Amino acid sequence: MTKFADLTLSPKVLKAVEEAGYESPTPIQAGAIPPALEGRDVLGIAQTGTGKTASFTLPMITLLARGRARARMPRSLVLAPTRELAAQVAENFDTYAKYAKLTKALLIGGVSFKEQDALIDKGVDVLIATPGRLLDHFERGKLLLTGVQIMVVDEADRMLDMGFIPDIERIFGLTPFTRQTLFFSATMAPEIERITNTFLSNPAKVEVARQATTSETITQSVFPFRGSRRDRAATEKRALLRALIDAEGEKCTNAIVFCNRKTDVDIVAKSLKKHKYNAEPIHGDLDQSHRMRTLEGFRNGDIRLLVASDVAARGLDIPAVSHVFNFDVPSHAEDYVHRIGRTGRAGREGTAMMICAPQDEKNLDAIERLIETKIPRGENPLGAAPAPEEGGEAAADEKPRRGRSRGGRKAKTEEPSAAAPEAPVEAPDTAEETVAEEKPQRGRSRGGRGRGRDRDEKIVGMGDHMPGFIALSFEERKAS
Repeated sequence: MTKFADLTLSPKVLKAVEEAGYESPTPIQAGAIPPALEGRDVLGIAQTGTGKTASFTLPMITLLARGRARARMPRSLVLAPTRELAAQVAENFDTYAKYAKLTKALLIGGVSFKEQDALIDKGVDVLIATPGRLLDHFERGKLLLTGVQIMVVDEADRMLDMGFIPDIERIFGLTPFTRQTLFFSATMAPEIERITNTFLSNPAKVEVARQATTSETITQSVFPFRGSRRDRAATEKRALLRALIDAEGEKCTNAIVFCNRKTDVDIVAKSLKKHKYNAEPIHGDLDQSHRMRTLEGFRNGDIRLLVASDVAARGLDIPAVSHVFNFDVPSHAEDYVHRIGRTGRAGREGTAMMICAPQDEKNLDAIERLIETKIPRGENPLGAAPAPEEGGEAAADEKPRRGRSRGGRKAKTEEPSAAAPEAPVEAPDTAEETVAEEKPQRGRSRGGRGRGRDRDEKIVGMGDHMPGFIALSFEERKAS
């Protein structure tokens, strides 16, 4: 078995790794570190939770041991798609570089520009950033990228596939052509891989698992759901989520609940808290300090249920997550791999459950095609239709449907019975209707022409209360 000592890492890095409790590298680390140390470009593909962060952090520290950073000119650059993932990379760097005299700066949103500028002005060896904040500093004239020797794109498929392509291309254009480039991701669709060929030169491709595979230690299941009524579906779906959590009992020590939309994250978290569950939301609209406090509370066990958007799905290393609940089926099949990868990490066992409404079946089929596995169907613990939540939540979480007012029609509440007799026509109370009654009304009736009509008969298509002046127009047309 390969040991870290066999990978020609620097003694200072090996000492930090040993103190962190690691002896043997994971397959992605064993495959990516040697070519990275040789200065080659690397394209690393491995399922989430296999240690990709150390695959680029360890060789970077070794390669940067010689040399010194200059003001505003970082020697290496790590790009991450989210603030949380960038902060996690910075934590890993602190762990493994504790004996190396290297400096770093973290450029993410939600933090003062002034503090970040002060770090850059001193000169940093490693710059860890999200694309938007990095370009903000560059456009303000506070940063030069012409000294970058090593550039890393973490979660490359998300960076390229979710709207970052223009920013990534611009950043690559600002760095030297001679840089060393490393791409790491859990998934790499063929069209995304073609884009990486633009940025990488003869890369060493390290693929330690079939693309888009899920860990064998994760028990997966999907629960088909159909609401009893359209206006009750959201409430019943939340009831099903609570039933799934309760059914797991003590086995569910903590869990991440994923929703597709930020608004649903807030609603589901509020619902769980209302029913006495220890839950907190996290999504991109919350300020950075709030998000970091919530993550820290979840890591140390103060928060049991973390209700999240996909901001928490990518790359976050929270080692002991027992369950993942997909409240919504993700619209992108690759996101399913990343979501459930939050559990079952580093060889641990995990459980992933997903609720699938009828409109989500197409996305579920795409997921099963991607992972090449039929996800077992579970039985709804509440039966065919979950019981609605008790009093008040619908009013608090969702706006009730109301009929139109101020002259509009009210919403129908009951369908009229087919056998119900028509209401009698009221006596006319306008001059026009009186004139119309004095003249016989004629019109077509089932193909006939010119047949007389009583004043109580309706002209087809005109409704129950036809104004008299319209009846006159029919008579004038007949007379002509």
